[in-house]
Amino acid sequence: MSGADVLPPWWVRRFLLGPAVPVLTALLLTSLPLTAIAAAFASRWLPGRWRPLRLLWFLLVYLVLESLTLVAMLGLWVASGFGRRIGDERWQRAHYAVMRWYLAVLVGSARRRFHLRFDVDQSEADAEAVGDRPLIVLARHAGPGDSFLIVHGLLQRGYRPRIVLRGTLRWAPTIDVALHRIPSHFVVGGQRPGAASAIGGLAAGMRAGDALVLFPEGRNFTPDRRTHSIAKLEELGDHHAAEDARELRHVLAPRPGGTLVALEEAGDADVVFVAHQGLEELAGIVDVWRGTPMDAAIAVKLWHVPAEEIPGARAARAAWLAWWWRRIDAWLVARGGSQAVPDAVVDALDEPDQAPPGPG
Repeated sequence: MSGADVLPPWWVRRFLLGPAVPVLTALLLTSLPLTAIAAAFASRWLPGRWRPLRLLWFLLVYLVLESLTLVAMLGLWVASGFGRRIGDERWQRAHYAVMRWYLAVLVGSARRRFHLRFDVDQSEADAEAVGDRPLIVLARHAGPGDSFLIVHGLLQRGYRPRIVLRGTLRWAPTIDVALHRIPSHFVVGGQRPGAASAIGGLAAGMRAGDALVLFPEGRNFTPDRRTHSIAKLEELGDHHAAEDARELRHVLAPRPGGTLVALEEAGDADVVFVAHQGLEELAGIVDVWRGTPMDAAIAVKLWHVPAEEIPGARAARAAWLAWWWRRIDAWLVARGGSQAVPDAVVDALDEPDQAPPGPG
């Protein structure tokens, strides 16, 4: 287990970290006049239009929302027989309703306070609402904000998300509590080989209205991680894979293991690919100050692939996933500029509707 994934035991998270959130909320509320004045004063000297004041307001909304959601989670735990019936359909619906409210308020506050605009381009109108099949959502990963936005979008359309995410997110009390009560899996650094079987378990039980959210890259994209991943492949002697990874400019090469298992276990699931641009500077919690987008547009592109168009053979599916990742990269190159764009990406740009590997 990597140092970044080291967490305190569950009882520390439940009985110390969880209660600390309302305490911090109360402290911020009582000190708000002074902190608001300090943030307004700092806004005159720091870059960004009122960035300190806007971040302070969003922090306040976040802490109040976290406190209220933790109280709601406690109420659901008690009402469900102190957790004995938490897996029943009724209580699962209640948890998804709380999550829907939580993310609606959080995303709505971010949209208004930071003056964000979401430009969503969908290739299929029927991706708007719950269909008669489950979904596997395969998304580009560039910052913690994208997972919140994707889950928010699914909940607003009536889906029940099943989420695979990094174990370090359990430091956030609401995520820690809520996602231990609905189908989800936290990937810890040293457990990645076991993640595929856990993903298979999540996919196997899906029915219409369920949506499994996966990030095939496995971690947030940054230029340094791209360079490191290429160097690692070269070091391992996998020069062909290193060359494929080098062709990608704005994404990491996908790790197909979890995706292939999910496709096998949820054979009737459609797939939605998600690309986005505008969250790249928010690579982690330490980037909140300089990387939070403000007065900007977040571009989102969705591609909906019906189950019958997905290749059947495992090797063909791996090639199909790699093709789609080149297409996502091509979309990003088209939007973000073309410095030293390799031939494979140029070809994808010139023929965006070229057919991927077909069903095998």
